[in-house]
Amino acid sequence: MGEDPASQVYVRNKERACEECGIYSEKYALPEETTQDELLALIDKLNKQENISGILVQLPVPAHIDEKTVINAIDPKKDVDAFHPVNVGKIMVGNYDFVPCTPAGVMELIKESGIDVTGKECVVVGRSNIVGKPQAMLLLHSNGTVTICHSKTKDLAEKTKAADILVAAVGIPNFIKGDMIKEGAVVIDVGINRLENKKLCGDVEFESAEKVAGAITPVPGGVGPMTVAMLMKNTVRAAVVNGTK
Repeated sequence: MGEDPASQVYVRNKERACEECGIYSEKYALPEETTQDELLALIDKLNKQENISGILVQLPVPAHIDEKTVINAIDPKKDVDAFHPVNVGKIMVGNYDFVPCTPAGVMELIKESGIDVTGKECVVVGRSNIVGKPQAMLLLHSNGTVTICHSKTKDLAEKTKAADILVAAVGIPNFIKGDMIKEGAVVIDVGINRLENKKLCGDVEFESAEKVAGAITPVPGGVGPMTVAMLMKNTVRAAVVNGTK
C-alpha cells in the first residue's frame, strides 16, 4: 500500500525471484487511501483462492491500517512471512511449517557455511517480532546458548564480545564496532540502512568488524538475498501444506 520506495524495491525483488523460480505471482499495488475493510476483503478473497499458495502484505502499511488485524486476517497456512500468531507460536514450540524469511535465511547461511551452532554462545542484538525473537528461537532449536540484547541491555559490548555467533538486527547504522566482537566470531548483519550519502550499510561497521570476525556477511549482498530465497522456499512449502498447484 502507498508509495514507500523501499517497499517498492522489495516487491520488485520478490516478483523477479518468482519469475526466476517459475512461481506464479500476483501483485496488488493498492493506493495509500485504500481502507482497511477493502484490504481485508482482498485478503479474504485470496485466502479462498485455490491457485494461491502464499499471501504476504508488504510492511509497513499506512498509519490508518492496523497491522495486527491485517496479519491476523491471513490464513496461517498461506502466511509465507510467518507473522501470524499461530505460526509464531509454532516456532516457539519447534513444530512449524514456516519460519520468518530473514531468520530462516540466517540459519541457512550458517548451515551452508558448515558452522555448527551446538553449544555455541549466540547473541542476538534486537528483539523484533520479525527478526530478533524468531532468530533466537531458531538458534535455540539448533542447540545454541542464546542471549537476546536490546536497547535496555546494560554493558552491551560485554555481551556481544562473548558471542561465538553474533546476529545484529537492531536497525542502527554501523552500531556494532570491531571492538565489540570476539576474535574469530561469526558475525551476521541483518540490518539494512541508507546513509545520507545514499549508500547502504548494515548494523555492523564492516571495516572494523572484518578484521576481528572469523566470518562476516556484507551489506548489501548478504542476508538480503537469502530473505527472498526463503520466501520462495516458504511458498513451495505452502503449496505442499495447502495441496495447491
